[in-house]
Amino acid sequence: MSKGLGKQFGSLMPDNFDDSILIDKKDRIKNLLISEITPNKGQPRKEFDQDLIKELSASIKQYGILQPLIVTPEGEKYIIIAGERRYRAAALAGLEYLPALVRSSEELERLEIGLIENVQRVDLSPLDQAQSIARLNEQFNIDYKEVAKRLGKAHTSILNTVRLLQLTDEAKEALRNKTISEGHAKALLAVKDDPELLNAILAKVIRGNLSVRRTESLLKQTTTEQKVKKSKKTNVDYKETLKPLTKIFGTKVAIANKSRGKGMITISFQNKNELEKIIKQLAKCK
Repeated sequence: MSKGLGKQFGSLMPDNFDDSILIDKKDRIKNLLISEITPNKGQPRKEFDQDLIKELSASIKQYGILQPLIVTPEGEKYIIIAGERRYRAAALAGLEYLPALVRSSEELERLEIGLIENVQRVDLSPLDQAQSIARLNEQFNIDYKEVAKRLGKAHTSILNTVRLLQLTDEAKEALRNKTISEGHAKALLAVKDDPELLNAILAKVIRGNLSVRRTESLLKQTTTEQKVKKSKKTNVDYKETLKPLTKIFGTKVAIANKSRGKGMITISFQNKNELEKIIKQLAKCK
């Protein structure tokens, strides 16, 4: 049977707790038996990264669950509206109880409508829009295609807006302060996987007061230079590895690295005879 949590548990709530899921600031979190909780069959996400679940489980064992699940009653069970990853990780950690905010379908609908109306506000900043759209997806299990449909926007437009949350803190601050435009921000996402490079280009954009088009050109030039440097470095790194291959095939052999440990080996040939020799050598490797 569920029971309320005292002040001690409430003190564990993080400072950045998303209070948009509260109906009233005095809302109390309930402590529910994990056996009373069940996943939502309508959850758009069907697969969960087990390695990430294990990492979260280890964190839960050490610190507990700081962000409550959002559930709605259904018969004798509570259906998860948001927090299935936490639920799975907690089960793996062997927890008996989970913190949850219990919401009726009417309350959830009211919160959902409020968020949708918030996204549709003309004066809402791009980042605030992105956060509201992400909440609709994460807290109400509404996939981005459905969000786009409800907002009357293109699916790609919704995805591009949400991607703004992947910017560095420095870029977000510049966008929030209107030092750069949404166009600049979306262009910078091309290098989101390299935060240091993103911030370096951001500084150049601000310092040179560059237009979006010039920013895109700068990004294209910079990423091309990065690829050339990486390619040269790769050839140096694999120099010793390439020596025996060059000897076997009697021609130039190159290795190009790609992301996630993938790559490509290129064997050059100048004419048909060289190609036939290469094919014969490869056939011997069977």
